[in-house]
Amino acid sequence: SGSVCVLHDITEQQKNENSQKQFVSNVSHELRTPLTSLHAYIETLNEGAWKDPDIAPQFLQVTQEETERMIRMINELLSLSRMDRGVSKIDVEWVNFNDFVAHILDRFDMIVKTDAKEGKKKYTIKRKLGSQALWVEIDTDKFAQVIDNIMNNAIKYSPDGGVITVKLRQEQQKIVLSISDQGLGIPREDLGKIFDRFYRVDKARSREQGGTGLGLAIAKEIVNEHHGKIWANSSEGKGSTFYISLPYEPMSEGDDWDEV
Repeated sequence: SGSVCVLHDITEQQKNENSQKQFVSNVSHELRTPLTSLHAYIETLNEGAWKDPDIAPQFLQVTQEETERMIRMINELLSLSRMDRGVSKIDVEWVNFNDFVAHILDRFDMIVKTDAKEGKKKYTIKRKLGSQALWVEIDTDKFAQVIDNIMNNAIKYSPDGGVITVKLRQEQQKIVLSISDQGLGIPREDLGKIFDRFYRVDKARSREQGGTGLGLAIAKEIVNEHHGKIWANSSEGKGSTFYISLPYEPMSEGDDWDEV
């Protein structure tokens, strides 16, 4: 006679279950906020505020903004879900990363001019890209989304008259893109959490500006899909710098593509 004892380590399973519960809780909370706001404004309009020419346009504007924020959040959640399930497609092509970044910054330069004309916050974008062709294989649409997200955050949190500096350099077998701002900075205890889903250092301000708390999480997933790394350094009161590194192999003169 004897007995058999079977032990299962369920630590990872419990961790995954806790993560799922936390994720569902966060989604519910983030959607409840704009829905509660929408309900209140629509109820007030329905009770007669729609007849007030001063109040009605303002209330309708808020409902439109909250609806757009929920649509953005749902689209971002769907993107994350596809990445989690491994069904997100990457359509890569060879790109001179220097030209690619410069093209994106050209678009932001136009935004700077438009904001200045409209009397909005003034800021300057400083480039330190160099002239060397750095060819990498990326999904241009997805990587533009990553850079857009970091640039928009830099603009949001930069002070009036601030400078946003964009640098690109080669380091051995990788290229590193850095985007620095002169904003309020990120507390040291928050630095390790800023790429978590729904995590926001300044929750009130982020919601006020339409943030979903998912942008940096998506950026991290996209960079990971490209076998790269993304991280940040910051000092409170002195601004933040976000870094993106990608694998890079310099091409020699004999590495031209063969014609088919």
